[in-house]
Amino acid sequence: MPSRESKTDAMKYVVFLIDGMADYPLPELGGKTPVEAARTPTLDELAQKAQFGTFVTLPEAFPTSSDVANMSVLGWDLASAYTGRGAIESYGLGVPLDEQTVAFRMNIITVKGEILEDYSAGHISEPEAAEIIAFLSMRLGTDKIRLQKGVSYRHILYLVGKEFSADVAYDKPDSSHGLEWRKILPRAAKPEAEPTAELLRQLVLRSREILEDHPVNVKRRAEGHNPANLIWPWSGGRKPQMPSFEKLHGKKGGIISAVDVILGLGLLGEMESLRPEGATGFLDTNYENKARAAVDLLRRNDFVYVHVEAVDECGHLGDLANKIKGIEDCDARLIKVFLDEYRKVHSDKLRVMVLPDHPVPVKLRKHTRDPVPFMVCGEGVSGDPTLRSYNEATCASGRYLGLRGRALMDLLFQPTIP
Repeated sequence: MPSRESKTDAMKYVVFLIDGMADYPLPELGGKTPVEAARTPTLDELAQKAQFGTFVTLPEAFPTSSDVANMSVLGWDLASAYTGRGAIESYGLGVPLDEQTVAFRMNIITVKGEILEDYSAGHISEPEAAEIIAFLSMRLGTDKIRLQKGVSYRHILYLVGKEFSADVAYDKPDSSHGLEWRKILPRAAKPEAEPTAELLRQLVLRSREILEDHPVNVKRRAEGHNPANLIWPWSGGRKPQMPSFEKLHGKKGGIISAVDVILGLGLLGEMESLRPEGATGFLDTNYENKARAAVDLLRRNDFVYVHVEAVDECGHLGDLANKIKGIEDCDARLIKVFLDEYRKVHSDKLRVMVLPDHPVPVKLRKHTRDPVPFMVCGEGVSGDPTLRSYNEATCASGRYLGLRGRALMDLLFQPTIP
């Protein structure tokens, strides 16, 4: 058996953030939610001595986007720290911004005629995405317009120059299935942003012309897959100004994720940020590597934030069976593996929190602003004898309801949780 790593009575903290996990009761599940229908013995065990509650991650004044939701969970003040998602993801890709650059998140998507069909171009593969982005860079790029490949369908569009504005209104592609895409193109949120919005519209229209018959898309259609035949820039932002996580909470932290927006938040918060080998952001992600990486990060940090994207993607696809599978995989292959491995090498006390960053109901296929259900258990947590399972209903009956701002992290880090 490996030697135990710590000789102190220090407290360690882990948050399992299962993106988009919360949902609504579904008739096809006998009135249960996907969380209730899933087989989750590990969560059931943790729930025996847990406290429950709800937390508002998407305040009305901000977009219904995962950057907002995860910043809320981690306790940053949105009013002072929030910038557009493109800027945060740029840092996740290892590309810091200067004062003259605006970064937009850019999906490569599928449109069929006038309808936005698929926000992810069928979860396009890495090699195919690389080929598409290289082609777009050659055809659309200039000294003022740069494109940066991300992961699968997630990329960055940079506009370089003080004349460009981040004040561009947009519709999130993963919330716009079935809409006429020409009617929701980028538009100026302020009059001075109109030249930027017009440039973005022209880039979108130009991408439609040049991508339709690209060899990647010819091949994807022949294989029965959605083509990547349009770009969709959204959520522009300039260089973020955020305090470190340690300055906020007095804890040294780490982040594990497959997606650049979460890694970007970690890097901006001066947290040790890691994309483990095999982390893909979808159902084929390597949960076990994430679990072991979290144990390793806790050798050097007080707190680790383990983010899983797969369940969110299934919600956006409206794929109920795979949403349940993703929740079950998180239970058996992530949380259980972490707990088993942690006990082998650590003697520090441990506190565990489980929650989503926002709901993605499979019937809606988009984020909602409903407060998210959370469970906290472990050292110093009294447990609620009346509530013995983790799901939306038990959390809505919990002791800590409607928390906002930094209240969730403050609760996690307080000495005892009665």
